[in-house]
Amino acid sequence: MDRRRFICAGIAIAATFAGMGHASAAAQTMTVYKDPNCGCCHLWAEAMKAEGFDIKIEDRDDLTPIKARFGIPADLQGCHTAVVAGYFLEGHVPLEAVRKLLDEEPAIAGLAVPGMPSGSLGMGDDPNAAYDVFAVAKTAGEKPALFMTMGPKG
Repeated sequence: MDRRRFICAGIAIAATFAGMGHASAAAQTMTVYKDPNCGCCHLWAEAMKAEGFDIKIEDRDDLTPIKARFGIPADLQGCHTAVVAGYFLEGHVPLEAVRKLLDEEPAIAGLAVPGMPSGSLGMGDDPNAAYDVFAVAKTAGEKPALFMTMGPKG
């Protein structure tokens, strides 16, 4: 093979692998801690599975120790807690926020969607639902920051 073809082949291979970053992120294992009777948590986990995550479900009657282990502030708690790539995902965190988190790898503990917002992923999945996703710092007591706002884009 002449030098020009060798270089072109190398560029083609590099370009192929460069586009695989998100696919490999999506193949990560995600552990979801949830109440065994919660249907919306199951729907959220199924959406993550459909996105390509390897989902491990851990049903718990009491999620308080899990939320305490990850330092999730009481005012930001949702109905389930997931863990992926060293981050926690509290509540109905949307796919867009999970993708952004894994792509950017910020120095935070995790993301939280407080409560159970109607229309969020697992709660009706309404593209017009408006709610906020918060970034939770690694330092206890530090104020959460707005990570993403969901809802119609004006």
